[in-house]
Amino acid sequence: MLRFKNSLLLVVAVAAASLSGGAQTAAEKPSNDVRRVGSRLQCQCGCKDSVATCSMLECSFSKPAKERIARLQAVNMNDNQIVQAFIRDYGSVIYLAPPSAFGWIIPYVALGVGLLVLYAFVKKYKPKPLAELGPVEIDDPELEKYKDQIEKDLAKLE
Repeated sequence: MLRFKNSLLLVVAVAAASLSGGAQTAAEKPSNDVRRVGSRLQCQCGCKDSVATCSMLECSFSKPAKERIARLQAVNMNDNQIVQAFIRDYGSVIYLAPPSAFGWIIPYVALGVGLLVLYAFVKKYKPKPLAELGPVEIDDPELEKYKDQIEKDLAKLE
């Protein structure tokens, strides 16, 4: 009988653990709607991420903010109304504006300018091939006296 009670107790404990582990809040597994609104809000925990992308474990701001966004969406508030509610509570520093065309163009312009500067540098300082330099003239009298000896040694090698 004791064995049966222990088995029953174990089954109940496993069932309770599986039921409680399956329920996740909006902060633990946010929906696409919560992430969409959260991406427009700056996390206030000190990181530079949005509420949707804050990577701090158990963040003191993004977790409650995600839950609040889910609650406000449950009462049929649209995205702009939710963002305005956060701006009203935390000020305009919380709002993350979407990137403008200027923000999308600048990296490509910088890359283009950098490639042009690199091309100009390589073109200016590219070494000339040795064939274009012509024959090498020895004008040092100290080296001139060894020229005959070098020519003789080279003839012996052939």
